[in-house]
Amino acid sequence: MIRFKEIEARAAARKGGADALEALLLKPSDRATIEAIPEDRWLAEMTRAVFQSGFSWELITKRWPSFEAAFEGFDVTRWIFMSDDDLDHLLKAPGIIANAQKIRSVGGNARFLSDLVKDHGSVGAYFAASPLERYIDLCQDMKARGSRLGGVTGQYVLRRMGVDALILTSSVVKVLVATGIVSGPPTSKKDLAAVQAAIKTWHAESGRGLTQMSQILAFSTGQIPTA
Repeated sequence: MIRFKEIEARAAARKGGADALEALLLKPSDRATIEAIPEDRWLAEMTRAVFQSGFSWELITKRWPSFEAAFEGFDVTRWIFMSDDDLDHLLKAPGIIANAQKIRSVGGNARFLSDLVKDHGSVGAYFAASPLERYIDLCQDMKARGSRLGGVTGQYVLRRMGVDALILTSSVVKVLVATGIVSGPPTSKKDLAAVQAAIKTWHAESGRGLTQMSQILAFSTGQIPTA
């Protein structure tokens, strides 16, 4: 497998040098900060990511105050009990997107978050404690237990909430394919295991966390040798 330092060198060359690359790299929040994030903010960010999937991000951002108002601040206990009457009301709420499946995801994700609180004490405690070596398992857990949090949607939620997170964007997947780690977008158990193995190896080599590895992979896109 190609060494991460080679990928990082390509990224640095494309971004104007090592110092310029370093200045672009994000730093995840510390564990205490993540643990302190209230449950309603997790539900809000999950909702934002779900609605941005397939829609203009700028549009959702512009309309976000209307979402906050329509969903009453995203109180998790309130939305565990989303009813058909709630759905009818929200489909007519001014300023939000009238997409029934995405609106229903708020109830599903509220239940997911409520379960995390019961099992781990808080939502933040669950996400903050997840080790790098099980990142793909974490993403799969969000997909299985949450609503519409598969693919990159759940990964964007983690990144935005300050969790150390790799996002399998098209640019990142392009490098993973070019380096022979996967043959295409990783969806099978075999490919996802290969991605997790690469993450572990590159972290051991470089000391980089998931967020910075993800950015460097994306910044390096170009013709990547496989040897």
